[in-house]
Order: sequence, then C-alpha cells, then structure tokens
Amino acid sequence: MRKTLMIFALCIMSVLSASAADGYSRNIADLPVAARTMLKNNFKSKMSLIKIDKDWGRVSEYEVILNDGTEVKFDNSGNWKEVEVSESGSVPAKVIPAAILKYVKTNHKGLRVIGIEKKRSGYEVELSNGLDMEFDARGNFLRYD
Repeated sequence: MRKTLMIFALCIMSVLSASAADGYSRNIADLPVAARTMLKNNFKSKMSLIKIDKDWGRVSEYEVILNDGTEVKFDNSGNWKEVEVSESGSVPAKVIPAAILKYVKTNHKGLRVIGIEKKRSGYEVELSNGLDMEFDARGNFLRYD
C-alpha cells in the first residue's frame, strides 16, 4: 500500500513540475500582439530570446532580452511591466509617462532613465547615477528610494 501511494505521489509531482516548466523561444510570434507592437514601436535592437514563465501550466509572464542587453517584461496579456537597459542606454521616452519624464528632465538634468517598473501603486524609476525614485500612478513624484 505504501509503495503504491509513493508511486502515485511521485507521478503527481512529476506531472505538476512538467506543466509548470518555463519555456524559451526565439520566435516573436510566441508573444502576445500587444508585446510585439510595443517592441516594434520602441526598440531598434533585434530580439535575442524570450523566456516564458509559467505558473501551474499557464503563462504568467514573458521576459524578452534584446541583442543590446535590454530586458523587457510583459504580463500574460502583453502589457509591459518592466524595462531595463544597459547603463549606457536609456529607456525610450515613449515608454515613460509624460509626467515622470518631465520631472526627471526638470530635476535631474543630464541623467537618463535606465529602468522603469509598473507597480499597482505607480512606478519605480532608476536613473543612470543609480538613484531610485517612486511615482504614483499619475506620475507624481513620491520619494527617493
């Protein structure tokens, strides 16, 4: 009886782990349309790799790595969640909400946005000097992090 129960448990664990495995692709068609459009409209660099994160067999997130080292994360619908570029680059201005872009240009002249992350409560922005800032959902500055 114990042996049968143990074999059954191992079978269930292997099925669950196989269905939750992350996948990798180099085919842009594996991304949702919204993600493909965002990449096409904002980045010149070609796509290198797509990591498809799965939770319980369902896609939870896409992480795209471009040839220039830029990383863009998307939710399962293709809406961007996070953009990170190399320290020599900058996040495209079209991606950054206008209020945040204006605040950075006014208060941090000469610095570039090298990372931006959407959160439920707003945005987290990283500048080229390593400074992290938080903004609310409307783009109003909240604090330095």
